[in-house]
Amino acid sequence: ARIGVATVGKSYLDVRQALDMLGLDEARCAALGLKLYKLGCSWPIEPTGLREFAAGLSTIIVVEEKRSLIEAQLREELYGAANPPVVVGKRDENGQWLFPAKGALDPSDIAIAIGERLLQLRHDDALAAALDLVRRSRGELLSLREAAVRTPYFCSGCPHNRSTVVPEGARAYAGIGCHFMALYMDRATEGFTQMGGEGANWVGESFFSTRRHVFQNLGDGTYNHSGALALRWAIDAKVNITYKILFNDAVAMTGGQRHEGGLNVPQIARQVTADGAKRVVVVTDDVGKYEKEANWPPGVAVRPREDLIAVETELSEVEGATVLIYDQTCAAEKRRRRKRGQYPDPDKRVFINERVCEGCGDCGVKSNCVSVQPLETEFGRKRRIDQSSCNKDYSCVDGFCPSFVTVAGARPKAAAVKTVAPPACPEPVRREIGERPYAILVTGVGGTGVVTIGAILAMAAHLENKAAAAIDMAGLAQKGGAVFSHVKLARRPGDIHAIRVGAGEADLILGGDLVVTGAKPSLAAMRGGETGVVVNSAELFPGDFTRNPDFSLPAERVKQSIAARCAGEARFIDASAAATALFGAAIGANMFLLGYAYQAGYVPLSAAALRRAITLNGEATAMNLAAFDWGRAAFADPSRLAPFLAPQAPPKPDGQSLDAIIARREALLTAYQNEGYAARYRRTVEAVRRAERERAAGGEALTAAVARNLFKLMAIKDEYEVARLYADSAFAQALRGAFDGDLKVTFHLAPPLLARKDPVTGEAKKMRFGPWMMTVFRALAALRGLRGTPLDVFGYSAERRAERALLADYETLC
Repeated sequence: ARIGVATVGKSYLDVRQALDMLGLDEARCAALGLKLYKLGCSWPIEPTGLREFAAGLSTIIVVEEKRSLIEAQLREELYGAANPPVVVGKRDENGQWLFPAKGALDPSDIAIAIGERLLQLRHDDALAAALDLVRRSRGELLSLREAAVRTPYFCSGCPHNRSTVVPEGARAYAGIGCHFMALYMDRATEGFTQMGGEGANWVGESFFSTRRHVFQNLGDGTYNHSGALALRWAIDAKVNITYKILFNDAVAMTGGQRHEGGLNVPQIARQVTADGAKRVVVVTDDVGKYEKEANWPPGVAVRPREDLIAVETELSEVEGATVLIYDQTCAAEKRRRRKRGQYPDPDKRVFINERVCEGCGDCGVKSNCVSVQPLETEFGRKRRIDQSSCNKDYSCVDGFCPSFVTVAGARPKAAAVKTVAPPACPEPVRREIGERPYAILVTGVGGTGVVTIGAILAMAAHLENKAAAAIDMAGLAQKGGAVFSHVKLARRPGDIHAIRVGAGEADLILGGDLVVTGAKPSLAAMRGGETGVVVNSAELFPGDFTRNPDFSLPAERVKQSIAARCAGEARFIDASAAATALFGAAIGANMFLLGYAYQAGYVPLSAAALRRAITLNGEATAMNLAAFDWGRAAFADPSRLAPFLAPQAPPKPDGQSLDAIIARREALLTAYQNEGYAARYRRTVEAVRRAERERAAGGEALTAAVARNLFKLMAIKDEYEVARLYADSAFAQALRGAFDGDLKVTFHLAPPLLARKDPVTGEAKKMRFGPWMMTVFRALAALRGLRGTPLDVFGYSAERRAERALLADYETLC
């Protein structure tokens, strides 16, 4: 042998996978002059075995993760030996990068490095062809473009949704913890340091920067671990910095446990005061939660979270290091504790009156909350609250919009569950496991059971005496990020090397989420015409929607990119809708997909083994078995599933004729004001229609645009209209459709004649009004005839005058 490969641990499996990709078994390796050495201990290296391995070799390729540990030892051991081999690893003999020193090694990179070295010794047609295929697959991976990306995001009701906001023009630095994700958002947040180094970057930078002050985010767990040392250094260095200690009472990224020692907010306040912080302020979601005997140090103020920007502004003007402790419990931990009865569960739900909502998105801006979801209607995009994910933070209510109400005594209505047994299905013609492992990639979003599907596949293989290996790439799964479960099934355990499904390796992709399945790792794994792909077509919006109210998921583009990669083997089905209709919750969607893929013949395991594995898993067994069987039925005979799905919505007026669009809005304007007002609308629209017919025979696009947009300007949600929409019986029906219980409604409004202005934002502060407000609404709705007359007290405001001017300008243009 002339070339040796030395490796250790996981990298050994990657090397074996690389050799498989090159078509090299033990005999072929020997014929080409290659041998492999697996170290049992990475440090220190056992010298005798190493020297025996190195004897006669001209080159040793060291394959290891991250920085070189083995490579340096290997050079040291072989230095001074007679005819020592050339040792390459992170870099080759010319100093060029061979393997990356960061991130995970990919078997294709290893295959390319080994293949090129072997071909330098002697040409081999089979090896050259295999190497060319690996290079092409690698090139395709690098050239892939994603139509959408699922970025991890703060949980619903996460305290960081509010705590990471800074005043306009300010700058914040990120730290270690969930709040790191502020880097992805519009939070004026920049680079980060290692754990415990938070603020050290500013201590150095401040002497060379024209910026006077910065904010530094610091999690309570990090503060307790080592961050307090960085804070003390900043105090001693006398730099202008405000440490925002984000106390969420849980180490949320590593299991939600409380940090060591049980440090609490008063203790932190005393500690940083003793360290010399110039000023300390506590900001919290509940100023009344501290015990009266809490031992606060002198000068510490406790302020409500609504004052955050004001407090930050004050602290930024103080010379030296200051501390803001933001105290609000982790939303995910609140949810867990509430399930166990260990945390208060407020008897209050948020509801959006769809007819009042204008889709401005201010509720998303104020709350940054992923439970504020889009609701597509005939009048455009509105908003709704996803009651199943809502963690009762209530920040969305602060949105400058009258459509929000809170409801006491409300229990979200449980979806009706179908109890009909799934029909029997014929056994499909299944794929078989061949000489190489059968590779399955399961994709999805954290919390939807992706990892469970991987585990069930592995267990089912075990039950059939087949070899199986699985590895889960979860990352920030808990934060709505992408999850990948890599599963390989084989006839023998020794056939499985690297578990991760590489470029062009997948035999089956179970796509639990459309966006994640359309991401680079999934697309790269597909093999045109061979990879079976089953994808949940439900559109689950990423967190980007909270900041961009007009965000649209490019679902069709994602589907096209998936279909193009797998050359006709892609199948799309709304598994979430099916699971919700059948079982009352979308959590059964991934098991439904597994059944669908099984019936399509893509799963090389028996139904009996899969059902047994589901039973052994022990979680929601009946539902999961039914989901698997209904997935099979949906593929075998889609008509069997159709009766249980929600009926398709009737055609929207906008999807009908232009006359229907006009008539619908004319009727609404009659209710809005009166018949004369509606007639004014029709006259203007008909005038545009006549003009369009004269100049563009058969054209209706301009008239349709005017019909929609003139209606928006004429049906402004002023005080009379908001009152009418609440007084209308449709609002009460919507509440009853969403909740069970003895409902008590509170309205959150900012009446122009009563509401006080926020000194920081300049917006009117919302006030709470009880159920008695319905009487006021009915009375105010009855007075809508005063709209636009000298007796219209609301019409004198600058806002209403501007709205009338806009309408007049638009009518003039028409």
